[in-house]
Formats: sequence, structure tokens, C-alpha cells
Amino acid sequence: MFEQVTVAPPDPILGLTERFNADPSPDKINLSVGVYKDAEGKTPILHAVKEAEKILLKEETSKGYKPMTGDPAYGRCVREYLFGESHPYLDDPRAVTAHTPGGTGALRVAGDYLAKVHNAPTLHLSDPTWANHKGVFTAAELPLDSYPYFDKTTNTVDFAKMIEAIGQIPAGDVVLLHGCCHNPTGADLSNEQWQQVGQLLKERGILPLVDFAYQGFAEGVEEDAQGLRTLANICDELIVCSSFSKNFGLYNERVGAITIVAANAKQQAAVTSQLKLCIRTNYSNPPAHGAAIVQTVFNDADLRHRWHDELTAMRNRINSTRQLLVDKLAEHNVSGDYSFITAQRGMFSFSGLTPEHVKTLIDEHAVYIVNSGRINVAGITEKNVDRLCQAIKAVVG
Repeated sequence: MFEQVTVAPPDPILGLTERFNADPSPDKINLSVGVYKDAEGKTPILHAVKEAEKILLKEETSKGYKPMTGDPAYGRCVREYLFGESHPYLDDPRAVTAHTPGGTGALRVAGDYLAKVHNAPTLHLSDPTWANHKGVFTAAELPLDSYPYFDKTTNTVDFAKMIEAIGQIPAGDVVLLHGCCHNPTGADLSNEQWQQVGQLLKERGILPLVDFAYQGFAEGVEEDAQGLRTLANICDELIVCSSFSKNFGLYNERVGAITIVAANAKQQAAVTSQLKLCIRTNYSNPPAHGAAIVQTVFNDADLRHRWHDELTAMRNRINSTRQLLVDKLAEHNVSGDYSFITAQRGMFSFSGLTPEHVKTLIDEHAVYIVNSGRINVAGITEKNVDRLCQAIKAVVG
């Protein structure tokens, strides 16, 4: 039977890491996968996380299954984190949160739910968007379309075209929005633009699905949630897929959540029952350890404060690295104006490098970048930035 199997193409992001790992070059640089790196190029475990694990090791009494939607206390932590400490959704029966295996797991559950329960409405993705969005939702058998988002000439959101396109989307469709730190462009909507988008979605009867993977990496935990909270104040129904991979550094623990808000409690009870069916036939029950870490940190004032400080340090390092890259590109006389990089937010920069540039960088300089030209700024350090700029200069002039 297996003789008929053909080799699948490599994943556009994780496949690059596999190629990077196999590259014998001593000076190779990996700026592809979205993982935070410190100044030494390491992905650290946060001190708040280690302390929480000590508490769990001492107090944990069981490894029994969690409910299909996870621990309700974890769900409440997620909603507090998304909507704020005093928001009605913390205890409102209109809102339900299910613990999922990472943000990607949340997206797949959302896709399965929409396909099975709502007759596969068309999902509209920003152009560009995270490379795995299309794969996840295609696997869930959702029809896909796109709306304009980014103007490559100005390196900013093309809001006029975005609004015009959303204004043509029929009622009952779904629009995916990036909560902050848009992946791959790093260009976000302003609060006023979120207000306009929310009003338009409500007027047209379009369901918003917010992918929120980088809260705290743009300006701060509270500041980064303003767009989502604006949306939640306008729209009666929404879906949020969130993750603690980046802001807690819990990459391999796979800690995410899907939160669905319905118009009333009766509708939410029906939604929750269908959500459980989607979960049961996928992974059945969520992993416990990572969510327990998050709960422990949120419920301990000292650990929560320490986590905020560590998250702030990560965010500040990324922002200072953006400036370092711009300064070094100028120092090496690389042609072009790269000042826009300092205005982008989060882990990624849409560099303007073409697929041809990227291929040469990988093949001839061992600099690994996603085909779209997206760079993981957190992978840049003072030790590799000069070599990176020299390589970029070699391909662009």
C-alpha cells in the first residue's frame, strides 16, 4: 500500500527549520519560525513559569482527564486576559472558553465547528496572512477567500481597500482578523479602525474570528487587547482563538483556547454542545500541564507581576532589535529605505525581500527566511546582525 505514497511538500515555515537544522554552515541564521529568542539566540523558560511548575510539582494530586473543554478556571483566566478583569464575559453565560492544544488547535476547532454546524460559510483571510491559515481551514473543509490588507508601497495597512472589500462580503460569512502583531506584516489596525471594522461587520451580519497569538508583544497586555475589546463591545457574536505560546514561552506545552460569544445564554448552550462534539472527535481532552502553569501564574500576584516584567523585557528586546536592524542596514549601505521596520509591531517584519532574494539568501548565505520575505526579528542578535546585513546587501545591492 505505501508504495503509492508520494512525498508531500515541506511546510513553508517548519520545513525551513528542518532544512536549517541539516545545514552544516557554522554561520547559519534562522529567521523563519515564529519563536522568541533572547540576546544569546536562546528560547528561554520564563522564571515565572519555572516557579509555577515548582508549585504544581508540589501540589498536583492527579493526572486524570480534564473535561472536553478543559478546566473552567482556565477558561475564566483566558477571558480575563482577553476582555479585562471587570468584563461581563468573565462570568456571562453568553461566553464559553475551551482549552485547546495551542492556538493552531483552536483555529482547527473553529474551522471544524463552522464547517459542520454552520454549513461551511466562506472564511475571508487577510492578504497576506499566516502561512498555515489556509492549510488549517482547508483541512477543515471551509471555502476560503481573501480581502486586501497590506500596501507594499507604503508598508502600512491599506484600510480603504480593506473596508471596501469587507463591505462586499455577504451576510453569514466569516472574516478572520489578527488581534495584534499582524502575521506576517507587523502592521496593525488603529483603535478607530477597529471601531469601523466592528460596525461594518455588525451591519452586514458577518461573524468575526480573531486570531490572537501575540498579546503583549506590541505595546502591552491591556493595550494589545483594545481592538478585540472594541469588537466585543460592538458585535453580539464572535470567535477568538488565542495562544500562550509566545507570551508565556510555552511553545511545546501547546496552550491555547477558543472562546465563542453568542447573543444569549440559550444559544451559547447549543454552541457549547456542538463545540464539544468537534473536540471529542479530534483530540478528545486537552493537555493539562501548560494550562495549569497559566492558571498558577494568573492566580498568584507575585508570579503574575514577574510574568508581566518578563513579557515587557521580551517586547523591549524585539523593539530595540528592530532599531538595531535598521541602523545596521544603513551602516552597511544596503539600498532602500527600511525605516518602516521600526513602525511594525510584534515578532515579525515584512521586509520587502522578494522570493528570489529569499532563495539566494538561503542557498548562498545560509540565511533562512520565509518565502514571503517575513523576518522573525527576535532571531536577530548583536552577534549575527552584521552578517545578516552583509547577506542582504549581497542580494539587493
